[in-house]
Amino acid sequence: MTQLKNDTFLRALLKEPVEYTPIWMMRQAGRYLPEYRATRARAGSFMGLCTSPDFATEVTLQPLERFPLDAAILFSDILTVPDAMGLGLYFAEGEGPKFARPLRDETAIRALSVPALDKLQYVFDAVSSIRKALDGRVPLIGFSGSPFTLACYMIEGGGSDDFRHVKAMLYSRPELLHHILAVNAQTVTDYLNAQIDAGAQAVQIFDTWGGALSHAAYKEFSLAYMQRIVAGLKREADGRRVPVIVFTKNGGQWLEDIAAIGADCVGLDWTTDIGLARARVGDKVALQGNFDPNALFGSPAAIEAEAGRILTAYGQGSGHVFNLGHGISQHADPEHAAALVAAVHRLSRPFHQ
Repeated sequence: MTQLKNDTFLRALLKEPVEYTPIWMMRQAGRYLPEYRATRARAGSFMGLCTSPDFATEVTLQPLERFPLDAAILFSDILTVPDAMGLGLYFAEGEGPKFARPLRDETAIRALSVPALDKLQYVFDAVSSIRKALDGRVPLIGFSGSPFTLACYMIEGGGSDDFRHVKAMLYSRPELLHHILAVNAQTVTDYLNAQIDAGAQAVQIFDTWGGALSHAAYKEFSLAYMQRIVAGLKREADGRRVPVIVFTKNGGQWLEDIAAIGADCVGLDWTTDIGLARARVGDKVALQGNFDPNALFGSPAAIEAEAGRILTAYGQGSGHVFNLGHGISQHADPEHAAALVAAVHRLSRPFHQ
């Protein structure tokens, strides 16, 4: 494989010395970019984009052509995994992802099993294609949803405001939910390892809905299964460590517990002070975050001030990967994203001298 020209992101994840704080943005390849919308129109559908290695490569690289980002992230969707399990993923216009066969009855749940990885070969082909196209420019991040977050979609049949079906199962038939989570955890472990084999140089587990759980339920039904995945991941490829990032949205209250599961980095949303977070976890893990995505609707001067505040809160030294606290809004102005990237690169240098 080509030598990395910019490994700042990987070094920061491992708390090694860096010249500046690296930045990438969750959903950086997406609807806020007109070139993405044009490619999606050519692909015909969102899944048409995801299942074509050529289109996935094209949109993964689009934000890197605009902004000097320090990492690329595979263009895909967390729901490719339950789709491979036969739940019938489809996208309803204006309603987001839906499953034709949600997991509601015991027979269907007991029949759930780890799918053959060849059903996801298009993802691994995309990873290989992107890695080749990057030509060592920056590292490539692979990813998956967490077992609990995937289970939310698989049981609810789509997005949800209250997770009524998931929580009904959690409190009345926890053994059924544990079966789904165990299958998901093994699938995600295999899936991420295959992405690493295909060329991913870091991986992130997105636990978008873990923060909807009670304190006790989070540890039993989300964190324990992410720990299982982290323990099963390949941690070296091409002669260097493959860092693992774990991100639970609204998970700041469990920061110490998340930092203890063996990942290299913990992602933070914007509700947690990154300086206090650093004091809480010490040198145990790197931290990623945690700019409020909606702050991109402010003026460039306000964006720069907020970036400076977060960098100052984290303080001196490595171990910080700058990111948004969740995905970039489809309504964000690309020029404002450019202002953020430039501000982080410029303002962070004094913190690394």
